Amino acid sequence: MRIALAAALLMGACGAPASRMNVDRPLHTYSIVARDAKTGELGVAVQSHWFSVGPIVPWAEAGVGAVATQSFVDPSYGPKGLELMRKGAAAADALAQLVKADAGEAVRQVAMVDAKGRVAVHTGAKCIESCGHRTGDGWSVQANMMLNDKVVPAMAKAAEEAKGDLAERLVAALEAAQAAGGDIRGRQSAALLVVQGAASGKSWEDTVVTLRVEDHAEPLVELRRLLTVHRAYKHMNAGDLALEKGDLKGALEEYGAASKLAPDNVEVVYWAAVTLATNGKLDEARPMFKRVFEKDPNWRELTRRLKKPGIIVDEKLIEEILK
Repeated sequence: MRIALAAALLMGACGAPASRMNVDRPLHTYSIVARDAKTGELGVAVQSHWFSVGPIVPWAEAGVGAVATQSFVDPSYGPKGLELMRKGAAAADALAQLVKADAGEAVRQVAMVDAKGRVAVHTGAKCIESCGHRTGDGWSVQANMMLNDKVVPAMAKAAEEAKGDLAERLVAALEAAQAAGGDIRGRQSAALLVVQGAASGKSWEDTVVTLRVEDHAEPLVELRRLLTVHRAYKHMNAGDLALEKGDLKGALEEYGAASKLAPDNVEVVYWAAVTLATNGKLDEARPMFKRVFEKDPNWRELTRRLKKPGIIVDEKLIEEILK
């Protein structure tokens, strides 16, 4: 029925047979694309009442741009838009080329931002109301099938006023949209994607944040929780790096920051305790180990297995930890 609806909308909008048009998932939703003026980071965030929105709507490439493709979505706007921007096209030119070639443009909603912060957005004439978009300095917010016409202005206000890094501001815009009414159907999935402002040549290092909530009663609450966990593990990684460089003080500061963000995460607590114990601070580590072992005794067995890889080489220390 959804495909039939899309076909009918396309026929009305374009006067051409629907069989000759690209009709895909009806991802009616709200999203934001943006570039951080200070760091150059590029990102997209989205929520929809549709399962697993993450693989379809948000697209981004370090040093190139970011794209959100939604409504009766044609996912090819993502990779094609990035390819055009990678070749030097401004966001507006890239979007204009793709819209011109799309017989179904009347039911599409697409936004792009390029590496220079230039934005472009298209809301087709047949997108389901309430729908619309607003743009600002380095950002675009867009929505369709919303409960009311307050959603887009609320997102725009958040895009302008939210504080923090790019990921934080993107999520704040989604939260503002939901608070204003959100999708008329409700909510189901969400996604956040942020990449570096410049490509490193190592794509696996260019992604700053990539989080997806596939199916959840409160996807934005879950996305916010995952972002907090992400930040905790980022501190853990920074702590590991500091330790590799012999900076125990810096490592402990990073592990402490991780523990504050995720106090109930035994993984975070455990490895911070191991670092303390292996650096002559067993007394400080004991209560941390106790918390972990009480939650799950399997961590005791893991501690015994840390000798082989050389994480804890002193068998006496292992026994002291396990007392």
